[in-house]
Amino acid sequence: MSDRTIGYIVGSISSTSINRKLAKALERLAPEGTTLVEIPIADLPFYSPDHDADFPQVARDFKQAIDDVDGVIIVTPEYSRSIPGVLKNALDWSARPWGQGSFNGKPTAVIGTSQGGIATAAAQQHLKAILSHYNAPTLGQPEGYVQTTPGLFSDSGEVTNDQTAEFLIGYLEAFGALVDRYAAVPVAA
Repeated sequence: MSDRTIGYIVGSISSTSINRKLAKALERLAPEGTTLVEIPIADLPFYSPDHDADFPQVARDFKQAIDDVDGVIIVTPEYSRSIPGVLKNALDWSARPWGQGSFNGKPTAVIGTSQGGIATAAAQQHLKAILSHYNAPTLGQPEGYVQTTPGLFSDSGEVTNDQTAEFLIGYLEAFGALVDRYAAVPVAA
């Protein structure tokens, strides 16, 4: 695949999110031919089956944004050894109504950062279990556990550590290869 568009979801709505900084770094480091675009979740209301017959526009837009990209990277913090509630809420919207799951067959990758030594490992395992249920082909290797240190990421997405930047470039290349494997094959008319 020569050009691809990758959506990314930041699982934190904090104005000071280090995971947003990581997402900006990924956006900045994307290889030639790859564009990263954010799929926002902050405005989604709480999911309820009461909405299944008539999704609010913001939820329809969210599902359409997932449909419009070739793959999705979920950048998640870890809250209490799991994913944040706002991210789980977004994933619930993506899976509804029944039979119209946005992640079905959508190449997906998971990455996250925290100040702790194991980064977001527990949250990512929970997230991968959810994505497996959604039938999302998910990048297995390399795993994206990034320990944040002061100044590692600038607000504009610069990475100050060469080894971290190299890892993130390799991560994006590996995910690009997964996306390419699942790219729709053109059919002659």
